[in-house]
Amino acid sequence: MPNLTELVACAGCASKLAAGELARVLHDLPPQTDPNVLVDFRGSDDAGIYRWPGGPALVQTVDFFTPIVDDPFTYGQIAAANALSDVYAMGGVPVTALAIAAMPETGIDGDTIRQIFLGGFDKLREAGAALLGGHTVRDPEVKFGYAVTGRVDADRVWTNAGARVGDRLILTKPLGTGICGTAIKNKRAPEPLVTAAVRSMTTLNKRAAEALTTFGDAVHACTDVTGFGLVGHSTEMALGSHASIAIEFSRLPILPGALAIASANRSGGMGTNKQQFAPTADTSALGEAEVDLCFDPQTSGGLLASVDAAKADEILAVMQAAGLPAAVIGTVTPRGGSFVSVRR
Repeated sequence: MPNLTELVACAGCASKLAAGELARVLHDLPPQTDPNVLVDFRGSDDAGIYRWPGGPALVQTVDFFTPIVDDPFTYGQIAAANALSDVYAMGGVPVTALAIAAMPETGIDGDTIRQIFLGGFDKLREAGAALLGGHTVRDPEVKFGYAVTGRVDADRVWTNAGARVGDRLILTKPLGTGICGTAIKNKRAPEPLVTAAVRSMTTLNKRAAEALTTFGDAVHACTDVTGFGLVGHSTEMALGSHASIAIEFSRLPILPGALAIASANRSGGMGTNKQQFAPTADTSALGEAEVDLCFDPQTSGGLLASVDAAKADEILAVMQAAGLPAAVIGTVTPRGGSFVSVRR
């Protein structure tokens, strides 16, 4: 069985298209004319929302990426959890999925491919989503993920544009998976960190979303922290909400050992995130490794929810009682000079 991360052309180079690049690509597309489109690519949300007459609205998303770990079953689990996360971030429930896979002609055997699909199916089953089929192509580099469709109440959709001044911000998973993934690809990841990162990445955001859902209108905005990192996704929330976000670094949940190896394991995605989001962020109070962590692209990261300050402690208690490593990490503030500031 091959080491999957060795089949990635450039270790640590794969990353999401920068937000600015994507905006330029989509800028010239004609505007939507269908009134049933509630959320589309013109915002920076995690998924699209389509109002379906006579029933719940549809939530649709797609996500796939190269291997972040060597074990194929675990890779499949992580890819599925990551794709499902976008539905949870919109307040939806996953219903169906279509697999997307790219596999090389040589260097990977049939059983490895089977294990990748089995790992993904394991998480789809846990989420209660039905696998309907998929599409595969030949590619020199392994890639795997899903297009996921979910359902959501059209009147209770979470977007990243509803945060209100005074809200508290809750993050439901620890940071550092990008740093760990880069270390894995370069054969220098401490085993305790790998174990913790895999546990986090294979954990669905299902329980976190269910906890938030029970608090109804107290949840004002939500996103999941993935490829653009904590600062990037916080910036998108600040922009969409016409506010600023103040984060306290000392409150951040962090994978044990990630900070210690951050400076030696910077991914290409981290560099892209800094170029894109650092000009409108204030991280001057932090050390170099701490800054790296704030821009680190996450895989299957946690939900970042902007909630009513009066309910924040209660929401946090429910999440922690469910075994989630959630934390209140900051506050929504009036629009200032920086979209996001991170203090100690």
